[in-house]
Amino acid sequence: MGESSNRERSPSAATVGNQQYLTFQLAEEMFAVGIQQVREIIEYGNVTTVPMMPRFVRGVINLRGSVVPVIDLSARFGRGSSEIHRRTCVVIVEIEHEGVQQELGMIVDAVSEVLDIPPSEIEPAPAFGARIRADFISGMGKVEGRFVILIDVDKVLAVDEMAALSDLAERDGGRE
Repeated sequence: MGESSNRERSPSAATVGNQQYLTFQLAEEMFAVGIQQVREIIEYGNVTTVPMMPRFVRGVINLRGSVVPVIDLSARFGRGSSEIHRRTCVVIVEIEHEGVQQELGMIVDAVSEVLDIPPSEIEPAPAFGARIRADFISGMGKVEGRFVILIDVDKVLAVDEMAALSDLAERDGGRE
């Protein structure tokens, strides 16, 4: 996993950004986010439920005095809610919304490692097959003969879309 001498960026790598990725598991699949958006990884715990939120918004946590929303990534991808176990973590990421940086937490089953994935090993996002919305995927990284799904955190955690979904849930009486 040494530094790559190839500094050219393919279109798919430009979308993802940096060449270092934090890898994590959801169920049996491996995902990754650009390390430049990751602020910290914390143990799952003390999540306060917020009424009238979509199913994928697990609640909020107090992170050094700041209220940070916590998103159940599995539920956000249209799967079932994450089961909490001893390796469950909350990955705190920073996204930009209307020029303002915002921290959000993502529940993941387990954090794996930080990997260097050179742009030459990143394929464009498939239109189908990953069982999540294609616009959530920024590319597919090839690591040791298998694919790691590189997610576009800004799209997965789009504040506008989540607010609209919250409004829908409220109008439907909290149902999805």
